[in-house]
Amino acid sequence: MTLPFFVYGTLRPGEVNHDLFLSGRTSSEEPARLPGAVLYDGPGYPYLVEEPGGGPVFGELVTARPETYEDLLAALDHLEEYVPGDPRNLYERVAREVVRDADGRAVQAWVYVAAPAVAARLRARGKRIGSGDWLVRG
Repeated sequence: MTLPFFVYGTLRPGEVNHDLFLSGRTSSEEPARLPGAVLYDGPGYPYLVEEPGGGPVFGELVTARPETYEDLLAALDHLEEYVPGDPRNLYERVAREVVRDADGRAVQAWVYVAAPAVAARLRARGKRIGSGDWLVRG
């Protein structure tokens, strides 16, 4: 399934991984938000945890150029240390509806969410980012 990506942390414009992973590989990047989720501060990067009624979490909807899609998908899975079905994953890649800021349209996108065990630990004792925006977490 070829979907855009919803990025909410170090892959956002101006952040450390944006140019390393996205430069030259995207056809568009636009502001978007994900309802039903909250952010937690990790060690240098955020975790998104799904929470009905929570949010929104703010980020960008990133559409890969067709010729770079497979490489970008593999690179982002590697960055997030995501291996399908691996119980040691810190993140899971899931398809979710995000809302484009420009027109309010809902779009299916890949989102890296905290794996269930990580999400449970964060809910119990994590530092929540109240704004829902990694860029204004301070």
